[in-house]
Amino acid sequence: MERAVFYAMCMVLLCRPSGSSAEETVPPRGNARAAIVSRHFPNRVHEFVWRNWSAVEPAKLAKILGTSVENVTVVAESMGLPRAATVPPEMKTRGYVTLIRRNWHLLPYEQLLELLEMTPERLAFTLREEDFLWIKLGQLKPNCEPLRYHPPDEAARRRADEIRRLVENEFGEEIHRPAEPRFGFVRRLSTPLPSFAPPKPGDDRPVSLRLVYSYLAVYGDPLLNPQLDPYPDGFLDRLAAVGVNGVWLHAVLRDLAPGGTVFPEFGRNHERRLANLAGLVERAKKRGIGVYLYMNEPRAMPAPFFKNRREIGGVREGEFTALCTSHPAVRQWMGEALAHVFRQVPDLGGVYAITASENLTNCASHGQWRSCEQCKARSEADIIAEVAAVIEEGVHRSSPKANVILSDWGWKSHGDAPDIIARLPRSAWLMSVSEWSKSFERGGVETKVGEYSISVVGPGPRALRHWAAATQAGLKTAAEIQFNNTCEIASVPYLPVMDLVAEHLHNLASVRLDGMLIGWTMGGHPSPNFQLANRFNRTPPPNVDTVLDALARERFGPEGGPHARKAWTLMSDAFRQYPFHTSVVYTSPVQYGPANAMYPSKTDYKATMWGFPYDDLDSWRGPYPPEVFAAQFESIAEGWRPGISAMQMAAEKAPPARRDEAQADLRFTQAAAIHFKSVGNQSRFVLARDALAKSPDTLPPEQRRNLHAEIARCLESEIVLARQLFVLVREDSRIGFEPSCQYFYLPLDMVEKVINCRWLLAYFKG
Repeated sequence: MERAVFYAMCMVLLCRPSGSSAEETVPPRGNARAAIVSRHFPNRVHEFVWRNWSAVEPAKLAKILGTSVENVTVVAESMGLPRAATVPPEMKTRGYVTLIRRNWHLLPYEQLLELLEMTPERLAFTLREEDFLWIKLGQLKPNCEPLRYHPPDEAARRRADEIRRLVENEFGEEIHRPAEPRFGFVRRLSTPLPSFAPPKPGDDRPVSLRLVYSYLAVYGDPLLNPQLDPYPDGFLDRLAAVGVNGVWLHAVLRDLAPGGTVFPEFGRNHERRLANLAGLVERAKKRGIGVYLYMNEPRAMPAPFFKNRREIGGVREGEFTALCTSHPAVRQWMGEALAHVFRQVPDLGGVYAITASENLTNCASHGQWRSCEQCKARSEADIIAEVAAVIEEGVHRSSPKANVILSDWGWKSHGDAPDIIARLPRSAWLMSVSEWSKSFERGGVETKVGEYSISVVGPGPRALRHWAAATQAGLKTAAEIQFNNTCEIASVPYLPVMDLVAEHLHNLASVRLDGMLIGWTMGGHPSPNFQLANRFNRTPPPNVDTVLDALARERFGPEGGPHARKAWTLMSDAFRQYPFHTSVVYTSPVQYGPANAMYPSKTDYKATMWGFPYDDLDSWRGPYPPEVFAAQFESIAEGWRPGISAMQMAAEKAPPARRDEAQADLRFTQAAAIHFKSVGNQSRFVLARDALAKSPDTLPPEQRRNLHAEIARCLESEIVLARQLFVLVREDSRIGFEPSCQYFYLPLDMVEKVINCRWLLAYFKG
């Protein structure tokens, strides 16, 4: 399905405001059904202890189970887990989404609240507001009986002992050795660079803006909680060093400015937020970086908000109603609020606004403006352009030099929108997703880009038409584009597919853009990919090979550089085989790799957006036939292998001063290949498992043997991949992390996958 269709499920939930109503204090349940029980564990208590052993303090686990720390420790040790469970303190503040996901099928809400140390109101808000989290979890809370400790019976003790022996045989002492703590990268990236000097922009740089989101950001309200600063000094240093000169962060306008007499409930604690924002702006300015606010306004509100304001209510979606921008009072509040923010923080770089996103905002934002009495006689272009004009006027009223960047995301349902562009304020910028709507073919399947993609190199026809229309209208132009990673695989901070990045940058040179957003909520890690965006920003555009060769030498040294250059080309060529589609990047196990469990029979759970892939191959594959889908990922992995060998050589030959970065690039290269190979394995496993289950008594003996052999092959391969990824994940805390989903997996998940696969091998053999 297209991105807009997929996100349509999210729209009502995501428009919920920060104020709470009665419904918002109760965590949602959806169409609840029985939780999945992992049969490779002795029982649910053992599963609970395993899943949380490195993520939650043993004392907390004991309290939830109603037992002693010693009993919990005995359970852990009986399965071969190390006695000392070192838990990073950041798991509570930066890893709570990971904890929710790990315990979704284990704990009822009451015990989940205790584990998270959240109130029902806070958990309900987190599920509904935090970047599609309720959607990512499948829009249902599995039914879980309260979990209580009982002394394990003989069967449980016997199975735990089998697991312990397996862990000892497969992982030996490695599981007991120290590893880099999860979130260790936060401290590394936050430490100021000792000899940092802000880069001086040259006169030959036509693209004035390179804008990214923070790899360290935590959803919620960072401007009210400076302890979760998304842009510490060391991180700003590193971004500036790779050519970034703009950063953005989420903001809700009603939290940043008072509502005046029209909306007096708005603006609570806005002074504190603006003070913290001013501090960030000042720190970033010293490094040549501007701070931009992501504007998605005006946010819809619940029914009680309109009790005495029916005249300003617009389109309704579920329990929420748009603040109708056809009403002068709404426009007046928006303009005054933005003017207030930019008056109080005059050095803000500007705003990055999406006027038709997943959130319900203006009445035309989801195409239903004709259901609004005040908007039905107007056009979509009139409404969207008017909102854009209000944003521009409010910002420039207080800060004439600030940039107002307007994204065309969602306009005319991602089709052409020249009439909107023609009505935009002349001082604004028009931003378009570069590769959007570009046609391509993979595995004999033809389709078009409907999400960010690195494997399909842009620009696409929609962006080219929109940029041309904007230029004709006298607007500046910018591209939305991701160079580090995309939903194609976000489990590594950046992909070393430099040839693809360079090709895209070279293609954009003739468009003469004024700026680029080069990192959405993922992909904000300082990287050599960002360095490419900076180095291609020259007039005239440099030669692709010249830039890539120079970057390879700089990063890997004169001896390692040629090997890195070869590796980049090999992996770029392999990545062109990615079976791109919105369903693939959102629901397949590509983000989890071998961390995704495998099941002896169909779970009948539907794969969710970045949450639980389960075993839902039909959702994973989108328009690709299942065999083609598996083959494409296998093709990527196979083509990636010689690239790994070349990258290994590059890392070995890198000079000592570059060795750490070179080894990190190698780890990311290896981890990505493991993920690609694992998707192929899991797809083949599901195909063979389901074929074996359809007619077990009527299948010819040879076909049964072949299916069993295929299942065994997939499981044995997954064991190898899980053991390989276990080592990499322990060495680098960035692997498996993405800012909005937090950790897709933890190191012990790789050990569990081996246990899972060994159990399945015995199950199918028996």
